[in-house]
Amino acid sequence: MAMADSREALLSGLLRLGCVEISEPEGVLADPVWAGLLRRESSRLAERRTEITDVNAALAAVKRYGQLKDGLFVQRHPISEADFLSAGSAEQAREVCGRVSRALQELSGLQSEENRMRAGQASLRPWASLELPLETEGTAHTVVRMGVLPGAADTGALRTALAAEEEPAEFYEISADKQQRYCLLICHRSAEERVQEFLRPYNFSAVAFQGLTGTAAENLDRLERQLLENRKAQEAAAAVIAESSASRDALRLYADRLASEAAREASAERLLTDGTVLFFEGWVPAEQLEAVRSLLEELGCAWEAEEPAEEEYPKVPVKLKNNWLTKPLNMVTEMYSLPAYNSVDPNPAMAPFFILFYGIMMADMGYGLLMILASVIIGRKYRPKGTTGHLFGLLGLCGVSTFVMGALTGGFFGDFLTQVVKLTTGGDFVLPALFTPLDDTLMILIGSMCLGFVQIITGMVISVVRKVRQGRLLDAFWNEVTWWIVFAGIGCMALGVTNWVLYAGIALAVVGPVLNNRGFGRITGVFGSLYNNVTGYFSDILSYSRLMALMLAGSVIAQVFNMLGTIPGNIVFFLVVSLVGNTLNFGLNLLGCYVHDLRLQCLEYFNKFYEDGGKPFRPLEFQTKYVDIQ
Repeated sequence: MAMADSREALLSGLLRLGCVEISEPEGVLADPVWAGLLRRESSRLAERRTEITDVNAALAAVKRYGQLKDGLFVQRHPISEADFLSAGSAEQAREVCGRVSRALQELSGLQSEENRMRAGQASLRPWASLELPLETEGTAHTVVRMGVLPGAADTGALRTALAAEEEPAEFYEISADKQQRYCLLICHRSAEERVQEFLRPYNFSAVAFQGLTGTAAENLDRLERQLLENRKAQEAAAAVIAESSASRDALRLYADRLASEAAREASAERLLTDGTVLFFEGWVPAEQLEAVRSLLEELGCAWEAEEPAEEEYPKVPVKLKNNWLTKPLNMVTEMYSLPAYNSVDPNPAMAPFFILFYGIMMADMGYGLLMILASVIIGRKYRPKGTTGHLFGLLGLCGVSTFVMGALTGGFFGDFLTQVVKLTTGGDFVLPALFTPLDDTLMILIGSMCLGFVQIITGMVISVVRKVRQGRLLDAFWNEVTWWIVFAGIGCMALGVTNWVLYAGIALAVVGPVLNNRGFGRITGVFGSLYNNVTGYFSDILSYSRLMALMLAGSVIAQVFNMLGTIPGNIVFFLVVSLVGNTLNFGLNLLGCYVHDLRLQCLEYFNKFYEDGGKPFRPLEFQTKYVDIQ
């Protein structure tokens, strides 16, 4: 609780700390006593969102009319907090934003007017050869009507039929296009109804030009002059916007500042007040509580902090703790689902396997070098944040793994170096390799499934540790330890040591469902447990064969393209074909290996221990896209 007059200082302080997620006290307004005392705090969130829309429109207009080009990523600029919050820079940006907005509004009006005039030109052009004022409706004794017929109509036959009716009328075709025929009807007033009735089967439709005087040609000339003036006015408005391109950095800074202010106003809406005091609850990571304590005591707040009770766990937001190795894996975890509060953070358990498996599937020194270079260059030059930053961090780690596995398999853009040496010198050259995908396929397949088995066992170990900590010892024994005994028994039998370990494991797998179920469920539980676990573990381990499959596919595709490039025996032709082929292969594997690696983690690994459903921690903090606040 705080005094209401410290609202701005409190929100600004929490914004700077960036470690508190403000939440409305649950159930307070539902309590009649509290509801009579407190109300929701007002905010200017809607105003800030409108300003964000305006500045984003101004940035888009400045980029378009100033012919500015952005790279693949926004290059973030460092800035001090004082400069970021400077009133002078904000005022300058508001002035530029207002000027661009007015020019955009004027430009939009001019473009609408241009469209209207061009539509007018299109409607007048078919009548350009008619030397008759558009306002002409007839004389004292005649009626003049302009109209259209369908494009397929035969005006010659129509004129002949009209003459046969012996009506005092004349029908002329002025022009025609694929869709319509533009015609002029002149008839005596006494015969107007009869002639109209005659023309009805021909789908004749009258045309009128309200508000226009003079001939069509005169009106076309007038519209052309107006269009020239309109285009000059548009160019002047576009020039105003283009001149503002020099202030794009100021607009970007202003956009970031507005985003942070919008975040603050959104948090302000969760405050409750009676006009004298403010009241709110929130979440803070335990290691940052002292910083919050200092701020709250400095502002004279009354406050308390406590660990969430177990029944509150579903509401507690989750913040992952990471180091340099596990942080990039946040992208994978967030794509799947955050772990539930007080459960296991999967990143440390997943990082070694994800990075290793990616390297096994890609397995090429050339591709690994490209991944490392892309990660380092983009990371240092653009300093991407959030998911994009995690993506390139993960790219670098997987690039290292890819390079190492490529060194073990002797792959450098397939057999690129071998073919280059053969084309240029005629000699034989092969990179040293511990094993190769083409020659040691069976060994790689067995090794892949062994690695998968290790990961599955790791997941089971994590599950056992969790269950033991929760006091669920029997669950851990029957669900994991029993099958460890089965696995150990299979190993002993394969080595010819003994079969009794396997028999003991099978016996425990049968006894477990009998002891844990009742009635007829004991029998069905035995068959269900055996079937689900045997087929489940077998299919999970077999699924890791994709490590071998993608390694083999990537290696073969690269070698095929290199071989195609050697057919003419020309080094230049080879380099072109190899470049194109390896580019396609690299792009395909870059995505394919990620998808298959993700599948192994989410389906084969996470189902052993992972409890998802976490709510992301969203503190009140500076939200910037274009700058880094120092």
